[in-house]
Amino acid sequence: METSSKTGFMRAVQWEGNVRDMSVNIIPRPKLIEPEDAVVRITTSAICGSDLHIYHGLFGTEEKFGVGHEAVGIVEEVGPAVDFLKPGDRVLILAFAEDGNLLPKPSMLVTDQPIIGLGLGGMFHGDTGLQAEYARIPWADSSLAKLPDKLDDKEWLPLTDAFPTGWTAIDFSGFEPGDTVAVFGAGAIGLMAAYSAIIRGAAHVYVIDHVASRLAKAASIGAQPINFTRGGKASDQILALRPQGVTRAIDAVGEVCLNDDLKPQQDYILREAVKITTSGGGIGVIGVHITALVSEFGGRGIVHKPDLKAEIKFPIAEAWIKGIRIQGGLVDIKGNIKALVELVKSGRARPGFIFSNEYSLEDAPIAYRRFEKWEETKVTLKGARKPSDEQTLELRNGSKGASGTNGA
Repeated sequence: METSSKTGFMRAVQWEGNVRDMSVNIIPRPKLIEPEDAVVRITTSAICGSDLHIYHGLFGTEEKFGVGHEAVGIVEEVGPAVDFLKPGDRVLILAFAEDGNLLPKPSMLVTDQPIIGLGLGGMFHGDTGLQAEYARIPWADSSLAKLPDKLDDKEWLPLTDAFPTGWTAIDFSGFEPGDTVAVFGAGAIGLMAAYSAIIRGAAHVYVIDHVASRLAKAASIGAQPINFTRGGKASDQILALRPQGVTRAIDAVGEVCLNDDLKPQQDYILREAVKITTSGGGIGVIGVHITALVSEFGGRGIVHKPDLKAEIKFPIAEAWIKGIRIQGGLVDIKGNIKALVELVKSGRARPGFIFSNEYSLEDAPIAYRRFEKWEETKVTLKGARKPSDEQTLELRNGSKGASGTNGA
């Protein structure tokens, strides 16, 4: 077994069961448990929109767990059954850890499925969080992707989740080069969907949101921003510009979407998407529509029971007469990762534009608050110090329990 010298503790961001509260605690550093494991020193992690679901208590349970599922790092040690990795390798940590066997499709709600949603808590089989200095990664050969030494972490971080998710959204819509695309939501996933469409040869891309900084990001990559709170509904604005509608529409927001009065309306985006999609077109649904199922079937002591339904009203007659295809679901990150790595290596893609700021790990509670208020598009958290600079972390007050700064 490969080993490296190390201290016994680390800093980690944890959910402790309190809505709108993340803590940075000092906890034991992870060790190898299974022969297929690797321990990775996290150099940079990121906060995802799914982490906000935990922050709001929608996914978070009363049980404490580490959060974060997007990170880049350096392999510290590997188990004896790890064949393709060694200490010192720079790696991308895939958001879903999996055993490498052929699966029908990723599913986090099937309890016997050999797949783990890292940093998403016990209901998703993933108590290991990546917003930390170190992480134990199960099935390392299948759950880590080697990276070249070139380029800053921020150019690789989107490949852990946001870039393959946006890419998959375009796939779900049935996209073909020359299509026109409308993306609802200019968060990280929506921006990556728009960016994917542009890279793949879209004739025109609209991005719909109401946050000025996010719409500015969309404009910076060549998309046309649409503010759905000014100048009428997004559908009215787009149809005024393009009376025939768009060939592809993307729901990159999901069940927590807001209508043009900025009030929650769970079916709003899907209705708008059907309205603007032309006959024979398609809609990709990549925004999360799972909370009601999690609450009913997976939420062990779930903190906040959301007013979200597993079933919503849908304009089936309009969708049917137009012959619109609709597809949604979870992203197959591993299935896309090789192509996306090559796009970044070649310089064809530079997805790091989605990040608006960088924070220290200790300032994660501040980053969460700003992210929730739309003051940030997406942020990075710096991870562990280099071994040469690392100072020994000790448990505070001589206690073996976790302690740290509170996110309040």
